[in-house]
Amino acid sequence: MIPFRRIIFPIDYSDACYSIVPFVRSTVERFAAELTLVHAYGAEGLSFVDLPIANPDLPTKVHEFENLRLRDHSEELFPGFRTTTFAELGEAGTVVQSVIERQGCDLVMLATHGRGPIRRMMLGSVTMKVLHDASCAVWTATPGAVASATPDYRTVVCAVDDNDEGRSVMIAGAAMAKEYGAQLAIVHVLDLPPMSMEIDYAAIKNELVQGKQVRLREMVAGMNLDAPHSVIEGSVAHGLHDWLTEHHADLLVTGRGHAQEGLGRVWSNLYSIVREAPCPVLSI
Repeated sequence: MIPFRRIIFPIDYSDACYSIVPFVRSTVERFAAELTLVHAYGAEGLSFVDLPIANPDLPTKVHEFENLRLRDHSEELFPGFRTTTFAELGEAGTVVQSVIERQGCDLVMLATHGRGPIRRMMLGSVTMKVLHDASCAVWTATPGAVASATPDYRTVVCAVDDNDEGRSVMIAGAAMAKEYGAQLAIVHVLDLPPMSMEIDYAAIKNELVQGKQVRLREMVAGMNLDAPHSVIEGSVAHGLHDWLTEHHADLLVTGRGHAQEGLGRVWSNLYSIVREAPCPVLSI
């Protein structure tokens, strides 16, 4: 996985998409990677071609136009880079996954598109599909995270569960920290259920926290990592947001639940983690 050798950048010509271009450039240069730009188009492409709808040449002309437009943007945004471009008809998430598989990409970088009081409460449908389906690592960031972040990561944080995927996350985080000369930190969020008449978690909270601290310490020591590690309490997304903000994190590395076939705690919270994170998120 790391170092990344083939990076894919889905582009939809939006401001959110352009906002992560400096991060894409920096990552491609850092790893001397090949870059693939992909654009999925639909019926809107018809408006760019001056032909009647019934003309049998229309699909070919639209395809030619979309590919030419993408190549022009590639040259403008990434001058001097080794780039490959694919403009294809279809649903964006499906097109992206198809190109990932054909090109053997090991990292996809894309922006979320949540804006405003309503849309910021959810991720874009393409982002959600890529996070769910992509067969490679996924880097993504909200507009707010990009605005306050830097491509030169100085603090890399791993959010882990105490399972095999947690170890994989720490391996990836340690590799990123080494590559960037960054400080590595490891955190586990203990999300306690609300207290009820039947169960008083306050009475056993300290025991639970200490148990997780011991487990996390054993994991870190077992991997020979020299990194501060913490167990924090709270909801996963909000707890991470506050901790990342307080510690000025530049990159969060986390899992996507592959070890639990989609049922892990991190996976169940991944959308909200990405939505709330004050920095870019690399999910593996």
